[in-house]
Amino acid sequence: MNYKVLLEASGSLTSHYMIKAIKDAGGKVVCSDIKECAASYLSDEFIIFPKSNHPDLWQIIESEIIKRGINVVIPSFDETLFAWSEKKEYFAKKGVHVIISDSSSLAICQDKWETFKFFKNTGIPTPETSLQNEFTLVKPRLGRGGKGIVVNPTHNQDMNGMISQELIIGEEFTVDIFCDQKHTPIYIIPRKRLDVADGKSLGGITVFNEEIIHLVKKICVELKFIGPVNIQCFVTKKNEIFFIEINPRIAGGMALGFTSSENWVNLIFRNIIEQKAIHTLPIKFGLKMFRIYNEVFA
Repeated sequence: MNYKVLLEASGSLTSHYMIKAIKDAGGKVVCSDIKECAASYLSDEFIIFPKSNHPDLWQIIESEIIKRGINVVIPSFDETLFAWSEKKEYFAKKGVHVIISDSSSLAICQDKWETFKFFKNTGIPTPETSLQNEFTLVKPRLGRGGKGIVVNPTHNQDMNGMISQELIIGEEFTVDIFCDQKHTPIYIIPRKRLDVADGKSLGGITVFNEEIIHLVKKICVELKFIGPVNIQCFVTKKNEIFFIEINPRIAGGMALGFTSSENWVNLIFRNIIEQKAIHTLPIKFGLKMFRIYNEVFA
């Protein structure tokens, strides 16, 4: 089968690796964003969509999917993840595979207060968290990246839509995970973030950490993901692990997870869509990734 894949928010500085991964897997790439960007010229086709709060957004998306013969969607934009999840059965009837976990899992992952309660109830170590202005770190319940984070808030900090959290000092890890069509985590690849800007990983190294892998398996058993997921945690100098966030989607730094194992777009095509078995490859631990800016001229 020939796959034509829609990617969202392709103006991201980290979108290039996904464009390449889809092409390397034999697929066609349809990128999208709210304005022209480098992906306009790197992809096979490009769509300008309205902003996520536009009243006709989903009518426009469906129309473009049908018109262009798109048959796979790999959602990556936090603002539309939940809607994609709710609509995936609808699109499946039209022959479009939306690679996203169920909305019940997304409801826990996208709200950081619900994530905290899930971690506590499941026995996953996590920083103490409150809806009140009790702790050193304040951040949006529904935020992404580093946006809206306040350290050492004032006593009159507005807590509407916010949480406060115990500040953990340590090395930051992101764990790249691929779950198959039966929700089994096939690859669990912790990577230490070597450089971060605006919440995006600019460098990293894959690290084998048995305890992180064990705890991630425990999370996956409960939430039953499908496809790519990334989970963030900190490791302190005392080797204490604290999980802080779950992103049930493809992620910018996941290029390192792909390169240290295999092209996960192939896994989406062959396993999740075609239901073929996965034969895993050895993970390359100790592999480093560094990023540079690049230019596209048109």
